[in-house]
Amino acid sequence: MSPNFNIKEIILWIKSELKDYYPQTEIDSFVSLILKHLLNYSRTKLILNHEQVLSSNTIEKIDQIVSELKLNKPIQYILGQTEFFNLNFHIASGVLIPRPETEELVDWIISENKNGFYRILDIGTGSGVIAIALSKNMPGSNVTATDISNDALIITRENCKLNNVEIQLINHNILNHNENLNNTFDIIVSNPPYITEKEKELMHPNVLDYEPTLALFVSDDDPLLFYRHIIEFALVHLNSGGKIYFEINELFGNEVALLLEEKNFSEIILKKDINNKDRMIKALLK
Repeated sequence: MSPNFNIKEIILWIKSELKDYYPQTEIDSFVSLILKHLLNYSRTKLILNHEQVLSSNTIEKIDQIVSELKLNKPIQYILGQTEFFNLNFHIASGVLIPRPETEELVDWIISENKNGFYRILDIGTGSGVIAIALSKNMPGSNVTATDISNDALIITRENCKLNNVEIQLINHNILNHNENLNNTFDIIVSNPPYITEKEKELMHPNVLDYEPTLALFVSDDDPLLFYRHIIEFALVHLNSGGKIYFEINELFGNEVALLLEEKNFSEIILKKDINNKDRMIKALLK
């Protein structure tokens, strides 16, 4: 690589290096993300400054990023950041990369609960994207976030500072509930592990090799494990008339709905995402 590349030349170099690894549209996205991260340039500014010669330090960083992309490492982990619901977040390999369907879940919660102040619990918060997005967009509400991973809670704490929100963080294992979480809530939300082991063969290497398995997978023999435990928890900790929201595996929407119905939840709504897949569910505690 030339030590005197300008912006136009480095873009061509990145595209050439990655053309055998990724589709063109994804490469274009990488280019924008990399140069925004390193230069804080928008696409328009890149075009206007295409003759600008880059520093040797910037070129070295780009070379390293491209090398990691060739190993299928997700760009979010390489850059250490991602965007969710128009907010910026620190991200690391110990937490999941947030998906667009999770943004749809957050949007659903906000749109249904615009007016009022709520006590909200996010179970299995990861990097805190759901809890923080709700706190930013439902001002006055009191948000608590839990996770079994201390590393995840450290990242969530950083993201709270980054986005200027205050939420209560608690280390908590929903599968082994104890009384370190004994408050009651108006809204409980969770995006728990829901991918079965047999679905692994359908997944991309960048997910399998880099994202935390603890946050992704459940046994083929018990795919509703987390939903059962969260629903039992909600029976005690969700206020009467309170709502529960889940992100779900599209294969088990009806089964999750039946679990909720059996436990005296009503007004159960199974909602499709933008790809017409059953990916969200909501219910009301009678």
